[in-house]
This record gives sequence, structure tokens and C-alpha cells, in this order.
Amino acid sequence: MDRFPSVADFLAVTRPERPVLALRPHAAARAARWFLDHFPGDVVYALKANDAPLLLEALLEAGIRHFDTASLAEIETLTALTGPGARHVVAHVMNPVKSRATIRRAYFEHGVRTFALDSLEELAKIRAETEGARDLTLLVRIACSGAMSRIPLDGKYGAAGDEAARLLLETRRLARTLGITFHVGSQAMQPAAFADAMAEAGRLIAQAGVMVDVIDVGGGFPSRYPGMEPPPLAAFLDAIREARAALPVGEACRLVSEPGRALVAEAESVLVRVDARRGDALYVNDGAFGALFDCAHSGFVYPARLIRPGGAGKGDGAPSASLRPFRLWGPTCDSIDHMPGPFHLPQDVREGDYIEIGHVGAYGRVMASRFNGFSVYDEIVVTDAPMLSMYPAAPGEQAARGPA
Repeated sequence: MDRFPSVADFLAVTRPERPVLALRPHAAARAARWFLDHFPGDVVYALKANDAPLLLEALLEAGIRHFDTASLAEIETLTALTGPGARHVVAHVMNPVKSRATIRRAYFEHGVRTFALDSLEELAKIRAETEGARDLTLLVRIACSGAMSRIPLDGKYGAAGDEAARLLLETRRLARTLGITFHVGSQAMQPAAFADAMAEAGRLIAQAGVMVDVIDVGGGFPSRYPGMEPPPLAAFLDAIREARAALPVGEACRLVSEPGRALVAEAESVLVRVDARRGDALYVNDGAFGALFDCAHSGFVYPARLIRPGGAGKGDGAPSASLRPFRLWGPTCDSIDHMPGPFHLPQDVREGDYIEIGHVGAYGRVMASRFNGFSVYDEIVVTDAPMLSMYPAAPGEQAARGPA
């Protein structure tokens, strides 16, 4: 894959017709190293956030060895990446509801030993499809509030109250290693989200009267976006450590986390072309059915910068220094292909200009569909810094380059 110092350097030599995904593997590696150095337990990457081979390779190089998967396809992605006899990686099937074939094949064909569940029915499936295996790590998914996150995930999974306590007791009888897991929601904005969920886990452990070996705090660790500035990640880890100290568990009970967004959000941007302007509306060649899904459907605003190649549009010249808010429309015929933003760009943006939109590394490429024949990308690697970051820059890392 071609490499450039920045997207602006790429545009100095070409005018892409299709949108371009610009990967920053060094940003994923930096985030992974930070979590591995600072989280007081195992770090399990949530593969659903981004499965680009170059980014997965960067995470492996940084030391990530555990992966949260939900399907056989994701498990096979790991197998294809690492290959027989290569670096050892461990897949964890953390989807609380799975088909019987997924459980059986994951266990017998792929060596998976960790499964999540949130019901007695799922426990019975796991027992049956693993033929009563005694080497399982089983994590009971408990319900918790998603009120402190931008994308709550509390409406689908999670056992609560007496049901959860009974499930813990029954799971303890089958599991070699018993754990509790939860998910506070994607893009958690307050460290108390994790503290509250861990306190609920503690109440359920006491009610069930079982020994728990693992507390999996799930995902939800945030990234930075315009207008959405969470506390430093260290504050989230401090809250987790403090809550861990109050749990009715022994010293041997280990912590696990499942960051997705926090590891890869900064590691990819998308370069789009302006195909039309109508007042404050810009029509671009990627959108809600592509890498900008969260802009349209979750209310996110991504960092953006205009890049005007020499000779593009109606004449040369640098963009205006004066900025104004714009909204974006994607290329499909559907009216939900709308990203309200606001995206603050030079007021003289015009047809033929390009916009680099950052922080699409989490849930960008993986949410893209081929609706109307769009969401086909070229890909490059760039070595500059992300537009925004939750992490200190690595020594010698090139600073982000502004618009050309």
C-alpha cells in the first residue's frame, strides 16, 4: 500500500475519483501500547471496531494478543491474519447470544475457550455444544445503565437481579473460570459509568455467594471528537482501580477490558471530494452508508479540514482562512444520507475541493455498505499525527499537517 507523509502530499500527486481511506497504523499502535502499559489487567481488542489487516498488524506488533469476537467470520479473520504457527492470539466470543454452530465450531475447530452469556438457555447451549467441557471461561453479562455514554447499549443484553445471581451460581458449576462482564455503552463520557457497573457486579457477587475469577469491564472507552471532550483515559482507569478495590473478590481475580473505539478511532481518516455546493450544504462522495455512519446516525461530529490541490475547481489559490459551519450530504439517493455536523470549513469551499475527515477508524469501514454502488474506497497509509488525540505523541512522531 502506498505511503505518504500526509493526505495533502497524496493529493499533490493524484486526484482520486473514489473516496480514500487513509490509515495511520502508528496511531493504533500508540493507543494499544498506552492501554497495555496502563490498564491493570488484560487488554482484549474488540475486533468489530475495525478489521483492517494493517491496523490489526499494528495492534499485534504493539502487543495485543486477545480479541473480542462475535462470529465465526471474525474468528476466521484472526486465523487468516496470524496463520498457522505464527504469533499466538486468543479469540474470545463475547456475543451473549450465539448459534449452536458458532459455539461448536469456535470450541472444536478454533480453540476458543471464552464465551459470554446472559441466560440459563445460553448456558445450556454452551454446555451441550462443547459436550460438557470443563476448560471453559464463562463470563456472565449483567445489565448496567448506558446513561453516561453517547451510544447506550443497555436495551439488548444483560441479566439483572435475582436472575443474574442465579445465573452466576449455575455458571460457576460449569466454568473452570467464572467472570462477570458488562458494557457501559459506546463513547462513555464519565468514569463513574464503570464505577457504577462494577458496584452492581459486586452486589450480584455477594447475592450469589460465588467466587468470581474475572471482572471484564467491557468497552466504551472514549475518543476525542469536536464538541465531545471526555476526561482523560487515566481518569477512567483510576475509577476502575478504585471500584476493583471495593469488590468482594480475592486478590487473584483479574481485570479485563475490551477497548475498540479507543484503540482505532484515531487510526483512520477518509478523504472525500466535494461534488456540489448548495449554500451551507456540501455534496460529497462518501456518507451515511459509508465511513460516516456515526455522523448520520449517532450525532457524531468528526474533525475535518479542507485540502485544495493546485488547479482544482475554478482556479488556483489557497482556501479562505475564515471558517463557517457546513452540513454534508452523501452520494446515495437516500435522504437519510445526511451528516448535519456542523463541519467548520473555509467559507469558500467549492466543487473539486477535497475534505479529510478524521477519526473514522472506529466503526467507519466496517459499517460501510454497497448501497447504490458506493462505498468503494482506495486506501493509503499516512504517517502524520491524527487531528485529535487522547494519547501523548510518540517521540519523533510527525505533527499533523494542515490544509495545503
